[in-house]
Amino acid sequence: MILMATRGLPELDVARAQRWAANQVPEHVRDEIRVECDIAARHLTICECRPPWREDFGPEWTRFPIARLHFTKTTGLWTLYWRDRNLKFHRYRYLEPSPHIHDLLEYLDQRSDPIFWG
Repeated sequence: MILMATRGLPELDVARAQRWAANQVPEHVRDEIRVECDIAARHLTICECRPPWREDFGPEWTRFPIARLHFTKTTGLWTLYWRDRNLKFHRYRYLEPSPHIHDLLEYLDQRSDPIFWG
């Protein structure tokens, strides 16, 4: 049985992704940069977050989407998407969908494709 979060995503996978994101940046620089997960009904978006660089821009951190992990409930598969310069997401064709979110996070960890981390 798959546990579902209130938004329809497997709770354990959401927790894994959030833990993974928090561990991407050493604690001593988290006031300068963070990696976070934005949770939606059918996907997680991995975002790089930076503090405001000018006081007149307000206290909000800038969120830069890195990748999207889409969950298909009927198949139980996670699929990786990349973001283009127009802020649109496209299926990443070099990694097959997986029932394990860990496979997608591990691929992002390798940083082998600059389409995600630059």
